[in-house]
Amino acid sequence: MADKPTSGEILGVPYNFERPSIGRMLSSYWKPGEGMLVEKPFGVGYTLNLANWRSWVVVLVAGALLYQQETSESDADDLEDDTEDEPVEVIVDDDNDD
Repeated sequence: MADKPTSGEILGVPYNFERPSIGRMLSSYWKPGEGMLVEKPFGVGYTLNLANWRSWVVVLVAGALLYQQETSESDADDLEDDTEDEPVEVIVDDDNDD
């Protein structure tokens, strides 16, 4: 039985299932001169290149959206706590003066 390759590319998407080392992990996320996306050091696909300024913009935008979501959820929880379920009076006018 032939050994399966531990790294390569399928349909243009890179994969690497070799045992990662600390050096390879660190060097994979910091590649000056490369684009915004680089191959993942372990697994399938691409990851952000932290040596590229565009990656930091993506990280900041994602962080801002996460912060906004968390604060809006806590505000909604505060509103739900303030409004208790109270009975509602419904008045039905039954006049049929046509």
